[in-house]
Parts: sequence; C-alpha cells; structure tokens
Amino acid sequence: MISKTLVESIVNKYLENSDIYLVNVEVKPENIIIVEIDHDKGVHLEDCIRLNKFIESQLDRNIEDFELEVGSAGISQALKMPRQYQKNIGHEVEVLTKDGRKLYGILQAATENTFTLTVEKQVKPEGAKRKITVTEDLSFAYNEVKYTKYKF
Repeated sequence: MISKTLVESIVNKYLENSDIYLVNVEVKPENIIIVEIDHDKGVHLEDCIRLNKFIESQLDRNIEDFELEVGSAGISQALKMPRQYQKNIGHEVEVLTKDGRKLYGILQAATENTFTLTVEKQVKPEGAKRKITVTEDLSFAYNEVKYTKYKF
C-alpha cells in the first residue's frame, strides 16, 4: 500500500513555492488516494490537473497500482486547518462543539490554536418585557469542536 507520508511528501514538494496549500491526504484500502488542496482565493481545475499529473509522475503503477483523486476543499466540507479558518474570517459558519452545541455565527478571528465566533442570542434583561438580541464573542480551541462549516 502506498503510504500517506509518501503522498504528502510528493504534494508538498510540488506546492513548495506556491500559494496553494495541502489540506488533507487520505489513502484508502486498495490504494485509493484522495488529495485535498486549497488556496486563499480558490482553486482552479487546472491546479488540480497539474498536481494530479505531478503525483502520477512520482509514483510507479508497475510497482503498485493506485487510483488518484485531486480536488479542492469543497465549500460544504468542514474546515480542517487554521489557514482555512483565516481565509473565512468575516463569513457565517456553523460550529458543532464536542459537547453537542450547534452554533451559528460570524468567524471573527483565527490563530494557529484558536478561533473566535461572534454569535447573536436573545436575552431578557431584568425587568424588561421583551427579549433583546445581543452579540457575544466565543473562543474555541480547534480540538474543542467536531466541525466548523461554511454556512450558505
């Protein structure tokens, strides 16, 4: 079986002087290789085709056959790395925390370890008859959430 580390090494070699970055490599049984890339301004089909050809040129089908898929990080897929969070600052996202809370809000900030989400919630001030909408900034470590997705 072709190793994930080998594929990552090949991809990183190709992307070394590029603004495109590797998001994920998955090697499934029977050597089905899935490579996911991204770019701060979006990935073009030509980028995927060129990377696909490069990977194929670095692997020998006579030694080990494989199936290869190279694609961009889809808009409906979960964000997987800090750079993707940074790319989506200012956009509305859906966050599912590991404690089961589903939150919707605006991605305000992202660092290498955490991100900040601005959410709106309804609260009833003491003595008031009606609830009012207030905003609150919530910070999360990436390992505290099951997923963060771009919200349509």
